[in-house]
Amino acid sequence: MATAPGLPRAPKSKPALPSHYYEGFLEKKGPKDRDYKKFWAGLQGLTIYLYTSNRDPQYVEKVDLSNFLALTDDTPKGSSTMDPGTHFCLSLEGQEIRFKVDSLESREMWKGFIMTVVELKVPSNLTLLPGHKYMMAEALTKEKDRRAQEKPSCFLNVSRVEAQLLLERYPDCGNMLLRPGSDRSGGFSVTTRQMLNGAEVVRHYKVKSEGLGYVIDVEEPISCSSLHDVVSYFVSNTKGALVPFYPDEDYEKVLGDAKPSQQLPVPGKPPWVSTPLPPVPAQDENYIIPISDEPTAQYVNEDEVAQFCRLKAPALPLRPLAGPKPKKQGKPLPRVPPVPHKTKTEPKGLAGPKKAAPGSSQPKVPFGMSISTDITEELERKLQQRRANLEK
Repeated sequence: MATAPGLPRAPKSKPALPSHYYEGFLEKKGPKDRDYKKFWAGLQGLTIYLYTSNRDPQYVEKVDLSNFLALTDDTPKGSSTMDPGTHFCLSLEGQEIRFKVDSLESREMWKGFIMTVVELKVPSNLTLLPGHKYMMAEALTKEKDRRAQEKPSCFLNVSRVEAQLLLERYPDCGNMLLRPGSDRSGGFSVTTRQMLNGAEVVRHYKVKSEGLGYVIDVEEPISCSSLHDVVSYFVSNTKGALVPFYPDEDYEKVLGDAKPSQQLPVPGKPPWVSTPLPPVPAQDENYIIPISDEPTAQYVNEDEVAQFCRLKAPALPLRPLAGPKPKKQGKPLPRVPPVPHKTKTEPKGLAGPKKAAPGSSQPKVPFGMSISTDITEELERKLQQRRANLEK
């Protein structure tokens, strides 16, 4: 049984190629290339996109014209003087790129469109037909409209403080950037950082939006048709001293890492007020904070010293001053028996000690020993009176 024929398949839709001001075949030879490589090329804005074929919507290489220096005819080595002129050289900052096309007309077309988007005017020194000039005039109008809507590469959505931080931390990436205005009126600001006379100078310029153009708010206002023209004005009027800022890495990540490290002062707090110290941990009640070493000997004016200590540390108890160490007590002396009274039978010469001469010292009598009869009457009377008082 025959089956009904299926419905015809719809052709696959081809991806639309990007809109280019001009496109065609180009053979490119870069600084590291040994020979030319053929590409399908298209000019859009300030970029030449290179594709594998005219059906491929994704480019494989691109050439940035923002660092344009010069565009000249090129005659390869070993070529004859009858060369039709199919080579030209594009000079950029830090490199030279050589191109080769199929004909002289194609070379003039590429040169004309490149000069139109770079200088924003149709070149008059090229051999072009009226139709070619009309095509370049249309490309010029599109490029002006694109620049009026598109922000330059040095535009960053950062604040005033963040702009200063980026220019300070990455001086090799440039010293001028475009950012939104601080007054939130829809305008923009240009922040620059330069070293003048050995000192860092940071300046901010307000850029107002008026109609389809912009005005740089300086002493004599400067009118510009686009933000690209604003950047070009600063670069050209400083003779290249100001360089647009192009970060090598994600600037949001850079600012995210730098913000925690910055500790801004608390509003209303004077900078000279020191941060309070942490509380002292609880200590033992018997613990005493030492102030100074104590003297090793007593002072004569102990009262004045004690008063001085009370004034210096009223909360601390006074410590007794260290005196001389007491001497060690030796062995007790042996007890001497009492001296017996003198009798008539004792021979002469053993009757006891003689009376002391006037002015001589009387030896001390140990406690418990009796007094000899040679003691004067006055001392004997006083001793008897003292004994009587003790017996009462």
